Amino acid sequence: MRRRVAAALGVAVLAGGAGVATALLSGIDGPASAGSPAVRGASAAGPSLGGCRILPADNPWNTPVDAAAPASNSARMVARLSGSLHADFGENPDYGIPFVVVPAGQAEVPITYDAYGDESDPGPFPVPLDAPVEAGGDRHVLVVRQGTCELFELYAARRGGSGWTAASGARFDLSSNALRPDGWTSADAAGLPILPGLARCDEIAAGRIDHALRVTFSSTRAAHLPPATHHASSDPDPDLPAMGQRLRLRSDVDISAFHGQARILLDAMRRYGLIVADNGSNWFVSGAPGACWDDGDLDQLKSVPGTWFEVVA
Repeated sequence: MRRRVAAALGVAVLAGGAGVATALLSGIDGPASAGSPAVRGASAAGPSLGGCRILPADNPWNTPVDAAAPASNSARMVARLSGSLHADFGENPDYGIPFVVVPAGQAEVPITYDAYGDESDPGPFPVPLDAPVEAGGDRHVLVVRQGTCELFELYAARRGGSGWTAASGARFDLSSNALRPDGWTSADAAGLPILPGLARCDEIAAGRIDHALRVTFSSTRAAHLPPATHHASSDPDPDLPAMGQRLRLRSDVDISAFHGQARILLDAMRRYGLIVADNGSNWFVSGAPGACWDDGDLDQLKSVPGTWFEVVA
């Protein structure tokens, strides 16, 4: 949605040439094959892929907020956010935002922007010509390059000539906390990277998620809070969430009856919270596609009302 005012891992791994799967992820527990990508074990160092740490430990995506004070208007804001949790990923491979890990030598291709080029990073990007594209209207493409540990993301991406055409795109140094220029979008409305906020199958296999999760709401405020650099609303209402707003599952809510994948996700929402990254359906939490997901298990989240959350100051 956009833009201006108005046990298996869900990732492909390429080596040598586009479309050749190989087990290049750090801490691999099982090899990749054409139908079953590799599964990575847990790492005490925090979220990582392809030998790359996914942002520093003190990055907002990786910082716990379970002890942070609630915002003074938390109750009013949550009251405006109707609905219950929904996992925007699952057994259907067309659900979720896919990503791909490529080797350091992946060929770079031209990137053409047709909407927000003035707020996008110029190509070329190492995006394989057969990189997975998110189904639906947003058509995100996410690429992690090994070696340099850079993240490349495109919004509304389509193959074009010898490269890709997209509405917007961004390059992120995964070793840095640097933000995009204030007022700039990215492949997400908030100007944030998408990959750090996705629930992934390797994390489910490890039994824990050590970062905040990406969430959307249909109505947001004409404001953005760090680490966000961009907003997509003209509404100044202070009781609507800003882009970059952080919410967390309240500590007084009993989640002992939840189990499996839903419990892992809820534990992460209590410790690391949710970060508002785009306009979309209320309480839709993002994840990468993967064969690990169990829709029956994830459906437990539908019984979690938004009123179980609070806004972090």
